[in-house]
Amino acid sequence: MTATLSDDDLDAMFAALADPTRRSIVAQLTGGEATVNELAEPFAMSVQAVSKHIQVLERAGLISRGRHRQTRPCRLEAGALGAATDWIDGQRRVWTERLDRLDEHLNELRNGSHTDRRNDRNDP
Repeated sequence: MTATLSDDDLDAMFAALADPTRRSIVAQLTGGEATVNELAEPFAMSVQAVSKHIQVLERAGLISRGRHRQTRPCRLEAGALGAATDWIDGQRRVWTERLDRLDEHLNELRNGSHTDRRNDRNDP
């Protein structure tokens, strides 16, 4: 089970993932640890610019940086993504239940099995 994120944590995470460069960095890290230089290779931007994107991801808790000799490899923090996924799944369940109830209600209306409230009134 993953940890529950605060609203501020979710805001930071979704803001970080709103950028296509950062999403691409996250996708690259699904293959394992990588240095900033390795992460910067596919982009037409400076290593410094990629480093700033990495800092945003790090502050959002999506990645962490270790220390190996002279390098600081980045790694994906799957637990953070799991917590965001849990939040999304919770929202999906709520809306699925609501839409299922609406569908049932509409089917009742189509089949004429609902109670006509106008006929229930005691109008003179």
